[in-house]
Amino acid sequence: MRALTWHGKHDVRVDTVPDPEIINPRDAIIKITSTAICGSDLHLYDGYIPTMKAGDILGHEFMGEVVETGPKSTLKKGQRVVVPFVIACGSCYHCSKQQYSGCDNGNPADNQDIAQELWGQVGSALFGYSHMTGGYPGGQAEYVRVPFSDVGPIVIPDGIEDEKVLFLSDILPTGWMAAENADIEDGDIVAVWGCGPVGLFAIQSALLMGAHRVIAIDHFPHRLALAKGLGAEVLNFEETDIYDALMTMTGGIGPDAVIDSVGLESHGMFVDNIVDQIKASTFLGTDRPHALRQAIVACRKGGRVSVPGVYGGLIDKFPFGSIMEKGLTLKTGQTHVQRYLPGLLSAIMEDKIDTTFMISDRMALENAPEGYRKFHDEQNSCTKVVLKPDWERAAS
Repeated sequence: MRALTWHGKHDVRVDTVPDPEIINPRDAIIKITSTAICGSDLHLYDGYIPTMKAGDILGHEFMGEVVETGPKSTLKKGQRVVVPFVIACGSCYHCSKQQYSGCDNGNPADNQDIAQELWGQVGSALFGYSHMTGGYPGGQAEYVRVPFSDVGPIVIPDGIEDEKVLFLSDILPTGWMAAENADIEDGDIVAVWGCGPVGLFAIQSALLMGAHRVIAIDHFPHRLALAKGLGAEVLNFEETDIYDALMTMTGGIGPDAVIDSVGLESHGMFVDNIVDQIKASTFLGTDRPHALRQAIVACRKGGRVSVPGVYGGLIDKFPFGSIMEKGLTLKTGQTHVQRYLPGLLSAIMEDKIDTTFMISDRMALENAPEGYRKFHDEQNSCTKVVLKPDWERAAS
């Protein structure tokens, strides 16, 4: 089959690789009909996530048709399913609490020492996202093996096009959980750093949860326009002192809740961010958390900090004194996707949530390297890339 593979920093290629096979009784094989490039994939593309190996198949946002099942899978051939990016067994201690991204059984034992050393404990496995998260082949391919297929995938009713539900795989539940972790109350003012896909869904979710005002922060005009279209007020950090603006907009109190949807690759010519970039380039540091620092300092006393943005390693100059002295609550984590799928699918079917507005580019899988380049280099105009494996066959 054809699949997008990682070969180093800014080097991804569509190669011919072996077809996946059923390995365990709960496996299923999915023929991919749609897959997407995620902002988290750019961390791999930029070389920030360790334990990648040449030839690894990328992609953790995908859906498709069931073509083969193991004897203990609950799926049936021909069903259309969206697959969560989190691989979870459904029966361990954490899964029993619906903390699927903490699953104890999905991450292979031979990779656990890496995550144990870096994070203290091992999280769940993830599709297409390095060997410390399991080393599982991803879904930017023609086919993929789905472990624990009786737990993860959600069956999509006939008549719903892929693009309305594809983002159930990751960014929609991630944005929803980000807003949920902010403990939003009626009348709250919520500030969201980053108007990429997760940030936009966090904005949409916060408003659905009853936020009175949402303030979106970014520097790309098109992304800010999308945020404004959802009902957010917008601030361009290249044109505005964000702290001063937020204090003015909230009567000197600060936002009730802040959401960092940026993660480890903050942009901007700020002193702390420049130092972070130098440290990362000289292997003296890993993450660049300027947006997180700014969000913590701006949040009101007694407020809530939600962090859906991906962080992979160690950060310094962290304003923990601000968290303690102001009595802030901090919630974060990989998304417990399976927990949210039924409710979010219902919301899509009832037209309460739109997921298609952010798609800017549709490409054949064969053009995926160009999709990565464009998503990386043209972030003002390129908000989301959807890849279609079948387009090559249709064209031929």
